[in-house]
Amino acid sequence: MLVPLVLGAGGLLLSVGLIRPVAWTEDPSTPEPVSQVAPSREPPPRLASVSPRPAAQPEAAPLSPEEAERLEQKQLWEKRLERARFTYDSYVQSTRYPPESRSIKEHPDQVYPAQPERKQPLAKGQRDIALKLKQDKLFVVGDEVVRFFVGCENANSDQPLPCEVHSAVAHEAPHMAAAANSSPVPLDFNDSGRNGDEVAGDSTWTGSFQPARQGFALFEGTLRVDFRVRANGNTEGGAFFDIMFTPAPPATFTGKVREVVEQGSLQLYVGLQVRKPGRYVMAGRVDDEAGIPFAYVSFNEELEAGAREVKFTVFGRLLHDENPAFPLKLRDVEGFLLREQGDPDREVVKSLLGPVHTTREYTLEGFSQEEWMSEERERYLKELGKDVNDAQQQVDELSGPPKGNQGPTRSP
Repeated sequence: MLVPLVLGAGGLLLSVGLIRPVAWTEDPSTPEPVSQVAPSREPPPRLASVSPRPAAQPEAAPLSPEEAERLEQKQLWEKRLERARFTYDSYVQSTRYPPESRSIKEHPDQVYPAQPERKQPLAKGQRDIALKLKQDKLFVVGDEVVRFFVGCENANSDQPLPCEVHSAVAHEAPHMAAAANSSPVPLDFNDSGRNGDEVAGDSTWTGSFQPARQGFALFEGTLRVDFRVRANGNTEGGAFFDIMFTPAPPATFTGKVREVVEQGSLQLYVGLQVRKPGRYVMAGRVDDEAGIPFAYVSFNEELEAGAREVKFTVFGRLLHDENPAFPLKLRDVEGFLLREQGDPDREVVKSLLGPVHTTREYTLEGFSQEEWMSEERERYLKELGKDVNDAQQQVDELSGPPKGNQGPTRSP
């Protein structure tokens, strides 16, 4: 009865892997079984890996003084070639449009003519309180009115604070040599929803100033508005606004615009009645159908007195590169007569703010894709291209076998 029991226990042990089967040798004279021992759970010792020894490389022969100098010259000319190519490519890229027709991306500060809001401390000892200052125009012409906006806020959290402009005066700027009016003129600021103030009680104080009717009809130049502010009930400080005043404009926009496609570009001719002849500098902005600004156009030419036109060019290549949706919209046209000497250096023309003209529908096929070219640009491209070719020639010569004992012809 013991045999079955032993066999049963052995089968059980065999089934769970605690006893491995034995293997008998092929030699019948060897009756003893040879067992296959399970491998140890501990990893075998790691043998140090032996990398094949690289084949011995023959040592490079040292360069002769002539070869070392030649290599140094080549490296210098390669750097000069890189600089020459960069200069050439940069000039090509920056001058592919004419100066008077540029992408608005190049003039981010000119997208809108209105003056941006600025901030400054209320006073030197009160940097925790900031003034928010804004004016709706910098250049005032004839009987135009300019508005000023003053607010207070916590300089650290931008939270509005109670604010009051309790006094303000207008006078000639200190740098003006001759003063037409030496007496300051008091101005009114309020937060009551009147005299230009849009919302009563919003802690933004608004002041209006019309120089032609408030004591400065005969003045021409820079005027300054000084004001005092009381914040949080008892903290006091002050600041100022400057404007440039032209009592009588040298020319007047008629508001008429004609458009025509000439030499592959869209030309917008803005009517101008010129009273004083001279050099006029004008500018305008062009938006696409959705109102997205894409072009900044300008004009800088001599004009005689009488009925004239200011030509704004929307360059054909610029239209292809920007691909605006038509019709286009010309807006915010402004300009001045440039003075050769004196202060101020200009006489301002009253601006045409807002939309001025909407063009017809066009397709890009009607405009040229050629880059702008002029005698000056052609001359610069020739000279810059010559620098590239000369540097490339030197690199090529220094890359080949030396010609006898003759070294580089020039040093960079």
